[in-house]
Amino acid sequence: MDYNRKASIQRKTLWQQIADVLREDIIQGKIKPGERIVEEDIAEKFHVSRGPVREALRHIGEEGFVVYESHKGSTVKTISYEEMQEKYLVRSTLEVLAIRIIAGRAETECSGNVTKENIEQEHICCAISNNSDVQVRSKKDWLLDRFEDGLVFIKSSVRGKCFIEYIPTKNAWIPIDADNYMYIDCLWVAGSLKGHGYSSELLNLCIEDSKKKGMDGICILSSKKKMPYLADPKFLAYKGFRVCDEASNGIQLWYLTFNDSNLPKFKSCAKNCHISESGFVLYYTSQCPFNAKYVPIIENVSKEHNIEFKAIHLDTKEKAQNTPTPITTYALFFNGEYVTNDVMNEQKFLKVIEKLK
Repeated sequence: MDYNRKASIQRKTLWQQIADVLREDIIQGKIKPGERIVEEDIAEKFHVSRGPVREALRHIGEEGFVVYESHKGSTVKTISYEEMQEKYLVRSTLEVLAIRIIAGRAETECSGNVTKENIEQEHICCAISNNSDVQVRSKKDWLLDRFEDGLVFIKSSVRGKCFIEYIPTKNAWIPIDADNYMYIDCLWVAGSLKGHGYSSELLNLCIEDSKKKGMDGICILSSKKKMPYLADPKFLAYKGFRVCDEASNGIQLWYLTFNDSNLPKFKSCAKNCHISESGFVLYYTSQCPFNAKYVPIIENVSKEHNIEFKAIHLDTKEKAQNTPTPITTYALFFNGEYVTNDVMNEQKFLKVIEKLK
């Protein structure tokens, strides 16, 4: 067991911090079912007395994560996957409400859905505030064509700095096979706003909406290690998601199921992440607003330096669903091999060129 981590949530007492760490370790399988939790060991690792440890164990025991037996102490309870998901969802909802109350904002912070009718008046970009910017225009045009396909865009009231964007998998712009699932295009929370419950709040709204629409579950892209523009795998694991497929470039498909339906998977075309073309080849969509600015920049840099470069704009759902990589918003290849999904500016691109020489 790893007790060296300490919770970072402010305003929490010692026992609450310890309970958070223990609960997360149990959920992620770091502490196995039937394993005994020794109060003295935890107290030593956290440099606290046994009082806060005992209170933490009592609390997660009430939640159903551990059981207490006389002369044996606390042991981890065997919990089914369905029970675990239920505990996640209930706890996430309570955490969000608690954070709102502490911050003096018990009402919802979500300002509602961005729709075809109100999109021109709404701020929708994660990092750009100027609605006349070419990047914002590109993103809005892409969204306008997706609403009829069932896309949902929910933003917080903090000017587009927090939002979730999801769509039924049959209409998602990625190469996956997933019957009756909802796919999360993007779950974005600006760095300064992380740790305040916005991600949990937005994710819970997606889960509730997906269930109301009769979906079997939701899925999202992530990776073994945190990659740019992909969901944090630690956050997903914390929320009850599991990995159901992985491509050769390390990009993973994570899922949260509501029943015993078939699991999502990548299409065969996206598993190996290899192409036959030489030079740099970039696959991209207009889902990411930054592409409207930076793809032309990379094209110009390539011409100036006499670099073999080809940009393939995935401008239809059919094209996006049959690409040689799981991620379609931005996927850069060099001499047939996958390089990165990180949107390149001129400096980044020149560094990549130098590295690959």
